[in-house]
Amino acid sequence: LGALLTWMAERRQPVFLVATSNDISRMPPELVRKGRLDEIFFVDLPSEVVRRDIFSIHLRKRFQNPEGLDLDSLARASDGFSGAEIEQAVVSGLYRCQAEAVELDTQHLLQEIASTQPLSIVMAERLAELRTWAAGRTVAAD
Repeated sequence: LGALLTWMAERRQPVFLVATSNDISRMPPELVRKGRLDEIFFVDLPSEVVRRDIFSIHLRKRFQNPEGLDLDSLARASDGFSGAEIEQAVVSGLYRCQAEAVELDTQHLLQEIASTQPLSIVMAERLAELRTWAAGRTVAAD
């Protein structure tokens, strides 16, 4: 950490530095204070519109046509899901369909969503704490 802080303080050329953290409240204060970082952005869980796009991306990535599915229903049903949890629902749905020798449809994905407890539920208190910490300290990324 010391080497990074020294480099950040002594650099001579303009640099665009991006860092990510799942829990910035646990980062050392000397790293996140104003002056070290120009801005701190908070990226919350994806909105319904973004979840719809995430389903489309992960379906296409696995050679599935998203236009044959009800993406609006999937996006609504996956409220509170992260992008990674949506991806896993797609992967699990495809595995199930392969095992059953059937084509993937909306119902398969809705079943996977219903059987998943997203971290927003499992760790609801921790997520609320993180959102509270971010309020007034960060710039919303959406």
